[in-house]
Amino acid sequence: MENVIIIGTGPAGLTAAIYAGRAQLSPLVITGKDVGGQITLTSDIENYPGFPEGINGFELATRFQQQAERFGARTERAVITGVDFQHQPLTVKTDSGTLQANAVIIATGSSPRRLGVPGEDRLLSRGVSYCATCDGFFFKNKKIAVVGGGDSALDEGLFLTKFGREVVIIHRRDRLRANSLLQRRAHENTKMSFMLETIVTEVIGGQHVEALRVKNVKTEKEETVTFDGVFVFIGHIPNTQAFQGQLDLDDNGYLIVDRHSRTNIPGIFGAGDVHDHVYRQAITASASGAIAAIEAEKYLAELEGKAYT
Repeated sequence: MENVIIIGTGPAGLTAAIYAGRAQLSPLVITGKDVGGQITLTSDIENYPGFPEGINGFELATRFQQQAERFGARTERAVITGVDFQHQPLTVKTDSGTLQANAVIIATGSSPRRLGVPGEDRLLSRGVSYCATCDGFFFKNKKIAVVGGGDSALDEGLFLTKFGREVVIIHRRDRLRANSLLQRRAHENTKMSFMLETIVTEVIGGQHVEALRVKNVKTEKEETVTFDGVFVFIGHIPNTQAFQGQLDLDDNGYLIVDRHSRTNIPGIFGAGDVHDHVYRQAITASASGAIAAIEAEKYLAELEGKAYT
């Protein structure tokens, strides 16, 4: 029997582990497949407070984990296969066994929807990115491709014009899906151009992105276009599959929580990108993890009939 199980090892999960550890709850952290979360895919992080020279994403995740373990958090390399949240104690099933806890913090994050084309995985963090706020700074005076036609694509594309000399929006349809204000701003921006009715079929490069192979969906004509980087904004997939039918999710599959990080079931809390589909930053995920852990500590104190201090 665990006091609290934390599912996920991104900034949200590990910050929750730090706070729960300091509260002497001896939290058990289930890593999932991707230890450290999406932050480990970012080669250089320059906007996390306390690191004026920047820090590698993998190193930052490692420091999070070391700090959590210093306060008594325990880590188990396992993948969630199912849950039973209908009764106390709460049951979490993994590929290495079944666990029970009085409280659970879900920090499983979300995964960017990928293009699924050759070269994308190989050149990840070497010109392929899914976060303009994280990586835009490294593309000063570069030619950048942005794949997508919705609000996120145009919003992030406009942000990238602060750094790149040229930003090209690549969208498979004949018109953009973003709201009219963003479309107007995009068309008025002299650094931004558009390749509509076009899809990316390959990311090309040696040590970094050098070009994209693209195809016009109407004419089926293919060509290779030189680019220094490609940012993909075709949606995110929240990692909530294991909780369907157990917890309230919104229409897009994101976990629904209140302002205290509480889900619809007492004792279960959500933190980070698993419910935040707006900001998706390490710092906001960490803050969310801290809130969830504090609320879990309060819940456990009430469960034991103790006054929270």
